[in-house]
Amino acid sequence: MSIKEMIQDHPNVGGDYNEQLGEAVKHAMYCAAICNSCVDACNSEQGDMSECIRKCSDASDICQVVSTVAARRTHGNTVVIKSLLEACIIACKVCAEECAKHDNPHCNRCERMCRETMEDCAKALEGMVDAATA
Repeated sequence: MSIKEMIQDHPNVGGDYNEQLGEAVKHAMYCAAICNSCVDACNSEQGDMSECIRKCSDASDICQVVSTVAARRTHGNTVVIKSLLEACIIACKVCAEECAKHDNPHCNRCERMCRETMEDCAKALEGMVDAATA
């Protein structure tokens, strides 16, 4: 099952499927899970990982909200979706920068996923702005 296919199959979407937004939803969903897993792994690390835990938790929560709200296609709330994409970019940037400070596999993976999600959200945001001005 694919979240992108689920969005495409929505009766209100039809031929108006936004590929960039679908990709951002998919990766935000993955990023939420990976950040959450990184939090759990950080809890098992030696030393003070509290800052990483906080930043990963925030990114996970914001990514989860993006994946939930942006997947809803009935009466699309474009203003809210745009603001969530912007917040997701910021949260993922902050998380990626923190994870980059740690030399362990879970933080390395979390950093990569956050950076990918940032790129996808930026593309989705740009696509939404372009569509609104066309």
